[in-house]
Amino acid sequence: MKTTAKSILVMGVSGSGKSHIGRQLAAAMGATFIDGDDHHGPDNIAKMSRGEPLDDNDRASWLATLSDLYRDYHDQGRDLIIGCSALKRGYRDQLRQAAPDLKILYLSGSRRVLLERLESRGGHFFAGAHMLDSQLATLEVPGADEAIRMDIRQPPREIVEHFLEAMSESDDD
Repeated sequence: MKTTAKSILVMGVSGSGKSHIGRQLAAAMGATFIDGDDHHGPDNIAKMSRGEPLDDNDRASWLATLSDLYRDYHDQGRDLIIGCSALKRGYRDQLRQAAPDLKILYLSGSRRVLLERLESRGGHFFAGAHMLDSQLATLEVPGADEAIRMDIRQPPREIVEHFLEAMSESDDD
């Protein structure tokens, strides 16, 4: 049986725990984790730092960069997990073009919980309730056919364990 590199997207709005869960998932799998935020260009970071939401044009080159990363890691036979908001299905479709077997973990939470998390962290360029509201308004929630959904109120260890179990079950199909 041929094994292939795994490509995983940990998605959700800001404050959902993409980086934290992504790092734990990567450690559990022996995979590489890349925080999508680290690949925003300076113009995007400046815009978000001013409290201005990104639009589709702002995200285009960023998504292309993330797609290239999925393709490169897959071609090298290496497992890759990227934490990225991937708010719209079209964005996720673009990532899937580079990684056709992409598995998606959607971290879901209420506005209240997300805002509490955002307000408790410092030193991040994403700031403000209105930015969160913009992301929530833009979010096209993935269905069960597209992603495995986990509630962010669960302990991170449980989220990782449940996702790995669900991924294993889908690989058995």
